[in-house]
Amino acid sequence: MKKGKGGIVYSTNPDFEYDSGNDEIETLENSKQELKIWLDRKGGGKLVSRISGFIGKESDLQALKKRIQGLCGTGGSASDGEVLIQGDHRDKILAYLLKEGYKAKKAGG
Repeated sequence: MKKGKGGIVYSTNPDFEYDSGNDEIETLENSKQELKIWLDRKGGGKLVSRISGFIGKESDLQALKKRIQGLCGTGGSASDGEVLIQGDHRDKILAYLLKEGYKAKKAGG
């Protein structure tokens, strides 16, 4: 069985065309992105700043994560349209995103 076919091995439909579903969404311009910045608690009471609502390619999300990590001087991760940054850096992140032209705001309590 070939990898990456989603479990499809054979089809009896003569008009069947396999769609890999790996089409990435084009990244919206910064001014059209509506990002929200949350503060979450993870295991052990650790705080994490979460930026959600990013629409676009995974590579662009990773680039945004890298710039924010450099700004905050800490680690983080990014996947599924969200960036997680270790610690409470909401104010720094908000100022940076607004300066870069994103529509961003703090969310939650």
